[in-house]
Amino acid sequence: MPPYPTRPQVGIGVVLLRGDEVLLVRRGKPPAMGAWALPGGSQELGETAEDAARRELREETGLACGPLVLAGHVDSIHHDPHGRIQFHYTILDFAARYTGGEAKAGDDVTETAWARPEEFDDYALWDEARRIIRAAMSLLPP
Repeated sequence: MPPYPTRPQVGIGVVLLRGDEVLLVRRGKPPAMGAWALPGGSQELGETAEDAARRELREETGLACGPLVLAGHVDSIHHDPHGRIQFHYTILDFAARYTGGEAKAGDDVTETAWARPEEFDDYALWDEARRIIRAAMSLLPP
């Protein structure tokens, strides 16, 4: 998405659960470059939200997942130093169970990590990501 949009963009995220762990990725591009987050990205024209979730998970981590359940949504709005909206995403986050394979950083990420909730502070994980992860864990308990 180019900076200074004229309308929000649909983003898609995946809370991939493996037991009591969740897969995190380190963002390699703006917005939030260098931050740990859930795998995900922009939905493409003509693509369903679930297809976008599966594609983004595969592109960013090399992994596939089981059935998807909508866990919630997040509004991610980033302003520049002058207060103008530089990025605006409405993110639909899906919960899914890990089905196997080894996560490898790809596409727009530089690292992957499996983390437990008590480790989220180590990753400086965004409060909204934590909220969505809690919702996902309640929908798909271990």
